[in-house]
Amino acid sequence: MAGRGSTHNIEHRFSGPLVEAVDDGWQQTEWEPAFNTPAPQTEVRETQARSIISYNRSPDVPFGRSINPYQGCEHGCIYCYARPSHTYLELSPGLDFETRLFAKLNAATLLRREFAKPTYQPQTIVLGANTDPYQPIEHHYRLTRQLLEVMLAHRHPVGIITKSAMILRDLDLLAALGREGLCQVMVSVTTLNETLRRQLEPRASTGTGRLKVIEKLAQAGVPVGVLAAPIIPRLNEPELEQIIKAAAEAGAHCADYILLRLPHELTTLFSDWLDEHYPGQKEAILNQLRASRDGGLNSPAFGARMRGEGQFADLLAQRFRLISKRLGLGQRHLQLRRDGFIRPGEQLRLF
Repeated sequence: MAGRGSTHNIEHRFSGPLVEAVDDGWQQTEWEPAFNTPAPQTEVRETQARSIISYNRSPDVPFGRSINPYQGCEHGCIYCYARPSHTYLELSPGLDFETRLFAKLNAATLLRREFAKPTYQPQTIVLGANTDPYQPIEHHYRLTRQLLEVMLAHRHPVGIITKSAMILRDLDLLAALGREGLCQVMVSVTTLNETLRRQLEPRASTGTGRLKVIEKLAQAGVPVGVLAAPIIPRLNEPELEQIIKAAAEAGAHCADYILLRLPHELTTLFSDWLDEHYPGQKEAILNQLRASRDGGLNSPAFGARMRGEGQFADLLAQRFRLISKRLGLGQRHLQLRRDGFIRPGEQLRLF
């Protein structure tokens, strides 16, 4: 299906009774083929969230707090590890994940409420840890911009992970946060091959466009790095050095990478995608992942799930270290300022 990462919905862990349409030819005319349904349109359900900050204690993730103003993502990246989370909403991680989205309209209000709690202590909050905060529906809802406005007003540190050029719309806020040592952006660059990019990420910005984002952010004084992710054996894996070098030339100060992992239903979705786009390489790609994931396609073990294990994973890590060292790239984990935090209601202390 043009413009979508997944072409269909699949059964999932929490699927109810399956209803399957059957063409019996009833009322079909010669000029109206059965099941002539239009391409699915994006549907957004506006919600009022009960809480807004998610807390994480995984040693593999370099942050402890995150906010996702949207559930589901219209970018349609076939590899997205967030797809299985849609099953908790009793929706499919396939086409539903890309077309049936949720917008948390009260995200900024809830964040101010959290900041106002006497016991609240500031730590970096990351936007985009699950789904992209700058996916297309942000044009209308502007929830990410509202969250950044709250962060700036209360001098709270924030990190952002995105693959969207829309982030440049908020350059005014990001530059102001950057000047105060309150912001870091990681731009995800999966491939610089536009044919592969359209197949993997049909509604995301181009690789060249993401390099331009890095350049513009760096010029504005916003600390920005590149996240080469996910690395897929034989597909974008040969581009690792090229991606990091191009990002460094654009102004990235740091880099990181993640080896593809396929939790839960993502195994089926990615396998189907390979059948459609790269059938001749499917088994070689999956076997390489299995060799790096203790025989499976996903390893939940801390210390290995982001990097993998074994000969291929070790070689990938060595390649990454060498290119990063040669280009003089620093550590991803910036220490953002927390000492200027202003709790709501305490602004008068400034005067």
